[in-house]
Amino acid sequence: MSDAALDVVEFLLTTSVYSDDRTLDENDLPPSFRRVFWSGGVDDGDGDGGQTHAGISRPLSATNSTAREATGVGQPWDAVSELMFTDRDEFSGTISLVQQELAEQWFAERVDDDRLLENPTLAKHFTTHEEFGDSFDVTHEEAREQNRPIQADRVWIDGLLEEYFDEDDDEEMLDLVEVRAPEEVDMSLDDLVLTDDQENELDKISKAIEHRDYLANIGLREIGKLLFVGPPGTGKTSTAQALAQDMDLPFVEVKLSMITSQYLGETAKNVDKTFEVAKRLSPCILFIDEFDFVAKTRRSDEHAALKRAVNTLLKSIDNISLIEDDVLLIGATNHPDQLDDAAWRRFDEIINFPKPDRGMRADILGVITRTMDIEEFDPQLIAEVTQGLTGSDLRMVLREAVLEALTEDRTTLTQEDLLDAVEEFEERDTLKNMDMMGGDHDALVAGGDLGSDGGHSHDHGHDHDHDHSH
Repeated sequence: MSDAALDVVEFLLTTSVYSDDRTLDENDLPPSFRRVFWSGGVDDGDGDGGQTHAGISRPLSATNSTAREATGVGQPWDAVSELMFTDRDEFSGTISLVQQELAEQWFAERVDDDRLLENPTLAKHFTTHEEFGDSFDVTHEEAREQNRPIQADRVWIDGLLEEYFDEDDDEEMLDLVEVRAPEEVDMSLDDLVLTDDQENELDKISKAIEHRDYLANIGLREIGKLLFVGPPGTGKTSTAQALAQDMDLPFVEVKLSMITSQYLGETAKNVDKTFEVAKRLSPCILFIDEFDFVAKTRRSDEHAALKRAVNTLLKSIDNISLIEDDVLLIGATNHPDQLDDAAWRRFDEIINFPKPDRGMRADILGVITRTMDIEEFDPQLIAEVTQGLTGSDLRMVLREAVLEALTEDRTTLTQEDLLDAVEEFEERDTLKNMDMMGGDHDALVAGGDLGSDGGHSHDHGHDHDHDHSH
């Protein structure tokens, strides 16, 4: 029997068991299943402006459509139609288990502990079932712990934002904040090349999040405000996002230059609402990029509204807490020299993100090229000739090598391709950094886009580098 049949039978069993067992909640459903059935808060229709609460309503309806969306199987009914314990209502499209006991036995014979751990609903059902209790060495609690919580799902995040921020001015403010669900982050901490100091600091904060009730009990509340410091392209944003994925936390990102440059008269209000979004989505990570903007604004003759916004920001940082609000605050700056004492003292941990050394560059190259075919590839040699380059710079080098090979209809690269790409990158970096006033402006503008996100990129939103599997 195909994997598709196994996937569909699991879905049918899960919807049946969940519908009947009222002790189960949303966190007992695998994320791909609950996404299908999640309903955001909507007008309850009684005319008083009230809303129904977001959630998952019983019974769960297993149809060709919901099964397809939950499992990714193109034709769910076709996959299980030959099984003697399944049936389909042609009118409604509902797929049902006419003999659930047979379905359970069929499923139990084809899955192992690892598969059952991915589905808390069935983990509880099978491990407490008299017939199957000794067949699996898992517990419902283990499966729950391994399952991503509902608060990490995109549908939950969107439903909550719609429920609390439904006014027009709120929608404008939300345009200034990017909220990512952990499922939308495509890297984990295991995919990053980190220094020992970075790993140690992140391990400490992970433990603090895990044991925040204990920290609250002993009165240790000044914890959970980190500042990432380092040049562009060294992994500040990537690391913050990976931490969100690893800990199943929503990732709320705001760029200060954007939130203060738009809706100038509302800047202080926008800052307030940014922190309100984070508290509503808690537990979460609030990532504030371009933090040096704070100091630049405080010591300049900028518009008074900007200064009010910065003062509001500093007060908001003082008033938010990992221990009390379940919000981990991470600031990031490419220019630590521009921060003043008022900015520095808001953070209890400073984590340095230097440019990678030769060993780190070799590791980064090894990860970037994992899916590439390169003849006689020597990452140590490439690392030797790329001194001073960041992780994002190395990605640019590899991109150049791949594109150059494609112009020759090749998908297999050589070491020479990589060395040529390094030389090409350095030439463009030199052009980008030369004194424009001393040359022909128009001659350089045409090539500007080629190096716009390479070199020492100032596009702080693309700090995606240092990918590495340890």
